[in-house]
Amino acid sequence: MKKNVAIIMGGYSSEYKISLKSGNVVYQYLDKEKFNAFRIHILKEKWVYVDANESEFPINKHDFSVDINGNKQVFDCVFNAIHGTPGENGLMQAYFELLGIPQTSCDHYQSALTFNKRDLLSTLKPYGIKSAESYYINLGDKIDSNEIVKKVGLPCFVKANKAGSSFGISKVYKKEELNTAIDKAFNEDDEIIIESFLDGIEVSVGVITYQGITKVLPITEIVSENDFFDYEAKYEGKSHEITPARISKEQKENVTEIAKKAYEVIKMKGYSRSEFIFIGNEPFMLEMNTTPGLTTESILPQQAKEAGIGLSELFGSAIDEALTVK
Repeated sequence: MKKNVAIIMGGYSSEYKISLKSGNVVYQYLDKEKFNAFRIHILKEKWVYVDANESEFPINKHDFSVDINGNKQVFDCVFNAIHGTPGENGLMQAYFELLGIPQTSCDHYQSALTFNKRDLLSTLKPYGIKSAESYYINLGDKIDSNEIVKKVGLPCFVKANKAGSSFGISKVYKKEELNTAIDKAFNEDDEIIIESFLDGIEVSVGVITYQGITKVLPITEIVSENDFFDYEAKYEGKSHEITPARISKEQKENVTEIAKKAYEVIKMKGYSRSEFIFIGNEPFMLEMNTTPGLTTESILPQQAKEAGIGLSELFGSAIDEALTVK
C-alpha cells in the first residue's frame, strides 16, 4: 500500500524561496508507484497543502492533517525540505515527534545543535574536530573592535550564528568595516560568530544514512568567482562546484573520516552536508547543514549522482529510513 508523504517546504527565513525549489524537486522525483506525495507550504502566514492546480487547503496544526473537499488526509511520513527556521532548527522535528509522525531529517536536538554554529563547533572540538579561531557577540554586547582583531586577526568572517550560511555573512579586511558587518549579521540573528580567515581549499562533504548505514558521498570542491562562497556564489551560478574534488588522497581520507565522525558523534540521521577548509592536509570544519539544498543543481544531489544514486533513490531511501526507525 502506498504511503502518504507530506513534503514540507518554505519556512520562515530568508531561505524560503530556495526551500520551495528543493521541495518541488522532491515532489517531482519521488517514486509515485511507492508514495502519494503532497506539497505542504509552511509559511509564517499560513500552513497549506497545495494541489496540482495550485489550490490551497489549510493544514490542521492540532494533528497535521488536511481536509480536502470533505476528506480528511493524514500522513505516514514527512519529508523535510525546509532550510532555516522552523525546519532546520528543531522546531518542526519536535512537533512531529510529539505527534508521532516519522520525518526524514535528524531529531530535534541534533537539528537545534547543528543550526547553532557556535554550539556545534564547541561540541565537536573535544573529539578532535578542528575549527577556526572565533569570537562571539550577542545583540546588546559592547563591541570592542581591537579585541576582535586581536583574537581572530584580519581578514575575518562575520556570520549570523543561527542562519543559513549565505545570509548575513561578510568578509572583513579592515577594522573599520567590522561595525557594518556586525549590523548586517544582526539583521539575520541576535547572535554572531566572528571567525579567522582560513586560506585553503574549501570542500563540501555529504554524509547520509543510506540503506541502513552511514555513507560519505563523493566530495565537492568549492571554487567561488566571488571573494567567498556567498549567496550569489551558492545560488546564482557564481561558483564552480567540482565533484569529485581535486584533492590529494590524504586530504580525501582525512576529511572523509572527520565528516563521518562528526555525523556519528552527534547521532545524526538523514542528510547532512558539512563544509571544511584545508590547511595543508588538515580539514577545519565551518558548519553542518541538516536540510541541504535538494534542487538538481544542489551539491548533495550532485554528490549522490557521482555515487550512482539517482534522485528517486535518494529521496525514497530517506523516507524508508524514517519509516523503519523505532
